[in-house]
Amino acid sequence: MAGMQGKQESERSARSGGPQLKVEVHGLDVIGDADRKGRPRQLFWPWFGANVSILGLSYGSFALGFGISFWQALVAGVVGIVFSFLLCGFVGVAGKRGSAPTMVLSRAVFGVRGNRLPSAISWVLTVGWETVLTALATLATSTVFERLGWGGGTSTKIIALVIVTALIIAGGVMGFDLIMRMQTVITVVTGVLTVAYIALVTDQIHWDAVMRTGSGSAQEFIGALVFMMTGFGLGWVNAAADYSRYLPRRSSSAAVVGWTTFGASVAPIVLLVFGLLLAGSSADLNKAIAADPVGALTTVLPTWFLIPFAAVAVLGLVGGAVLDIYSSGLALLATGLRAPRYVAALIDGVLMVAGTVYIVFVADNFLGQFIGFLTTLGVPIAAWCGIMLADLALRRRDYDEADLYRLSGRYGSVRLLPVTVIVVSTALGWGLVTNAGASWLGWQGYLLGPAGLGGTSGSWAYANLGVLVALIIGFVVTLVFNRSRVRAQEGLAPSEPEATSAGAVRP
Repeated sequence: MAGMQGKQESERSARSGGPQLKVEVHGLDVIGDADRKGRPRQLFWPWFGANVSILGLSYGSFALGFGISFWQALVAGVVGIVFSFLLCGFVGVAGKRGSAPTMVLSRAVFGVRGNRLPSAISWVLTVGWETVLTALATLATSTVFERLGWGGGTSTKIIALVIVTALIIAGGVMGFDLIMRMQTVITVVTGVLTVAYIALVTDQIHWDAVMRTGSGSAQEFIGALVFMMTGFGLGWVNAAADYSRYLPRRSSSAAVVGWTTFGASVAPIVLLVFGLLLAGSSADLNKAIAADPVGALTTVLPTWFLIPFAAVAVLGLVGGAVLDIYSSGLALLATGLRAPRYVAALIDGVLMVAGTVYIVFVADNFLGQFIGFLTTLGVPIAAWCGIMLADLALRRRDYDEADLYRLSGRYGSVRLLPVTVIVVSTALGWGLVTNAGASWLGWQGYLLGPAGLGGTSGSWAYANLGVLVALIIGFVVTLVFNRSRVRAQEGLAPSEPEATSAGAVRP
């Protein structure tokens, strides 16, 4: 049925002179062969567009905040960015092999119902990210208007919030085709304007001040490295297969990994380098970024470029938030919600607006809360990522797509081993991280003392070891103990799908 619908849609598009834009009907269902299109290099556009945000400049300040030198921050940033997006690339291969969203493919290792736990974690993470990006776009617009003398108060913030959320929710509701078109435009516009921004503020760089930044300890370097991983690739890894699932099965796996990693990494690396130079050149700018990460960057701009800056800032943040709301909707469906995909996206949009209102009008100490959010959710997502990558490495065949939706299929209902691993890894991980800037996370770090790492005030307190520990435990345990189960699953004959009228396969 799905294949016939795809054929009819193609014929209508040909008669009308091009593809027609409409609300995507696909939710958690398998993408039929007739709807799979494109080449791996097209993955460059959504990944670049989602990560070309001006926010990348602020990560230079965040990295230096760990007390390390420019060169240490540069190495930690580049390694953290590339490695974490490489993980996204590997997970993206699962999309091509299974034709379903990331948090559906995860059922192969956790079981159909057991996968609701990581799906819920994924949902919270993506809703959190889209909220942060929306809040930053709102704050940046307010700052620009204030500098122009047009008023940057409550009314400006409300108008900016309405416009930004309208763009984000529209992309999330309409789905894949609109997102791909939006990301192409966002990539070009933000790319050009970002280059212009860099050219205009180059004279603000003072090498002597940058080189005077003192070197930090190994623990502080590791902390910055892990923060870069959680701020970039580990924030996307739970959605990495949501776009590659539309690629034809014959697509090169190496190309999927390569284009995902390259598209996602190239802009953040360039922005990080320049952000390090700016933050290292001015202590005042470095401090201001902690309160308003994007808006603070306007202080070094000539007035005439403030409107273009607002455009590049908002579009870049919208580009990331659109991917987040799309994937958060899919994750919400994977937790068990029975509703169309666009309804899930609308629900997430409402939560996003509520969270943005809190950040913009109520909360303070943005940086501390932001780091706490990333690190806390980075632990269970790292554990899930390790489990998922190990399971993917063990598989020699594509997923049995119909059994991903059947409680009685080869993947089962609940797999106790991976569920236990993600719970234990998270408990261990939270015991090895601290977040002093977020008072509500003061309970973390409870294993730093017993492990002989100096407690919550010792030298290892801010190394964020818990993220790495969760990633490694998840990968190693799954690789060692899940091999026989994967072989047994792949030894079974392919199942026959039971398709609904919408082309979806259900338990």
